[in-house]
Amino acid sequence: MEKKQRKYSVFLGNVGACADRYCARYSAPFGTAELFDRVATVPQIGAVDLVATPQLLADRDIVTQKRKEHNLTVVSIAADTFSQARWQQGSLSAPKRETRMEALAHVDEVVNFCREQNCPMLTLWLGQDGYDYLFQSDYLAAHNDLTDALRCICQKYPDITVALEYKIKEPRTHNYISTVGMAALLCKEVAMKNCKVILDFGHALLGYENPAESVAILKRSGDLLCHIHINDNYRLWDDDMIVGSVHTLEYLEFFYWLRRTGYSGWMTIDQFPYREDGRDAVAESAAWLDDLESKIDSLNFDQVESILKEKNAVKSSQFMRELLRS
Repeated sequence: MEKKQRKYSVFLGNVGACADRYCARYSAPFGTAELFDRVATVPQIGAVDLVATPQLLADRDIVTQKRKEHNLTVVSIAADTFSQARWQQGSLSAPKRETRMEALAHVDEVVNFCREQNCPMLTLWLGQDGYDYLFQSDYLAAHNDLTDALRCICQKYPDITVALEYKIKEPRTHNYISTVGMAALLCKEVAMKNCKVILDFGHALLGYENPAESVAILKRSGDLLCHIHINDNYRLWDDDMIVGSVHTLEYLEFFYWLRRTGYSGWMTIDQFPYREDGRDAVAESAAWLDDLESKIDSLNFDQVESILKEKNAVKSSQFMRELLRS
């Protein structure tokens, strides 16, 4: 297999300082310009993903200046439908119509920002759109409102990829866009070509999915995979750890299936290095990605397909051991 061109990105804030539940940060904060400068010191990374927080929107001129200065692509911009109190009961699926209209207005603002930055993708991670208790949600109304809002966005902006990021829980105990199957179903109901899915490796693990199988599901559901977020965790929580530090073998199968299904998009490092230096933790993830993908470069795909057809667990285990030694 020929070596695949690497396309690694990072969420801008990941190279800075971040808060956990108990401490606002463990190191000094960084401004937007400093964050771009830190990203530029990681040689494997050629792009950034952004979150359209009020602060970043206020710094939009700095974003333009710094991405040009460091020749960085803006891969995706996420709407901030999760960090503000106004989304307490949801955004695009909120029970109050005025809140849903506010969310759509915010999406308009983010799409304009996307166009300023030559960014083709709007990310929607609707972390507040869900519920916590039984008898708290009108499931039919919420899913209908969500589907209608997404269809409206896709119709209004046919030149923008509207990328749905799924996650089974957090901050709600139950999120509406929860699993790979739910995300694929929602795309089918929206029925617009620009409605696609983001696969976050850690979110798939948290939902007890096998990320490689999730890649295959999105392929056969209409080639829905448009973007990838990369991190690791212990499956009990969205720990957002250094790539490959826990699920090394799962990563190898994941990369195999990305190659087999023809994925050619970006992989964005999405982690929360609470106690580590953010820049150094991101650089370590980029190094892991490069090393793991290099192992897939050397694969004999005919051999792999032969092993899969046999469905022999012992031969599969032998193959993985040999792959680790290669």
